[in-house]
Amino acid sequence: MTTRFRQLLTGTTALTFLLILLGVYTGAIGAGLTCGARWPLCDGWMGLFPANWASFVEWFHRLVAMITGFAIIGSAVAAWRGEYSSRIKYATAVATVVLPVQILLGANTIINFGALAQVLHHAAALTILTAMVAATAWSFAAPATAAADAAAGTDTDATPGSD
Repeated sequence: MTTRFRQLLTGTTALTFLLILLGVYTGAIGAGLTCGARWPLCDGWMGLFPANWASFVEWFHRLVAMITGFAIIGSAVAAWRGEYSSRIKYATAVATVVLPVQILLGANTIINFGALAQVLHHAAALTILTAMVAATAWSFAAPATAAADAAAGTDTDATPGSD
């Protein structure tokens, strides 16, 4: 298990958690309602730039979601290309498979704003988060090998104070 791969999983998991927190705030202020029937566009100049705080929050949530989505896909690609355990590979695959469903459910929260839409959107988010937490935890359960780190080009001096 390489240190770089563990860092990728940890960063992706943290980003996923932060996105969920941002999503809760986005839903709490009703930011998606600024889009109304104009989804995927929202308020603002030509529907592309935020006109007010709520539409800014909606667009920022979308930006962070896009970055997080690419990180999830990147984690899955790295897991399947590397020689990692099958449970890590399948956990990242679950997160990747649920990702497009999550995107569609996110659009649904704007078009059909209501409790059911919110619950489904957050359930999918928690499924992705659970899969990423599992993959990250399992990556730390496997011992790091100096050979794997050397092959990946990372320097992992495990002993503190050694030169």
